[in-house]
Amino acid sequence: MKQSDIFRDNADNCLQLAERAEGQPAHKRYSRMADAWTALAREQDWLDGEIPPVTTRTSQKQDA
Repeated sequence: MKQSDIFRDNADNCLQLAERAEGQPAHKRYSRMADAWTALAREQDWLDGEIPPVTTRTSQKQDA
């Protein structure tokens, strides 16, 4: 199993915990943890060369 898949499994577990959480603070905490695991999975995919790096646009000034 790839490392990114393990991170995604952790994200899924956090989402399940969020659904069962009693109270808004716990729900938000688990949701943020799921977001963090998902971000780690995407970064690991990038590090493994499975997805291209994000390209950023540079703004170009137009002469008036």
